[in-house]
Amino acid sequence: MANLHRAFGFVLRSRRKLAGLSQEALAARSGIHRTYISAVELGKVRLGLEAAKQLADGLGIPLAVLVDEAENLSFQSGEADS
Repeated sequence: MANLHRAFGFVLRSRRKLAGLSQEALAARSGIHRTYISAVELGKVRLGLEAAKQLADGLGIPLAVLVDEAENLSFQSGEADS
């Protein structure tokens, strides 16, 4: 992954699909617009903590899980953001 926000998007998409949710379903559960979720998953936006928490809540998992997985993915690629 090129950086942490791209890694977070990758993890979000993976977790969403694992939960069997469409972007529309996650949008309804999280209160975040579907097009914003798409942009996050593609690594095109740097979301704030409140939005990240809403997405984690929509998935039914702690925000720390998403952040930890994204951070680990970034470090595995050797390109973690500071």
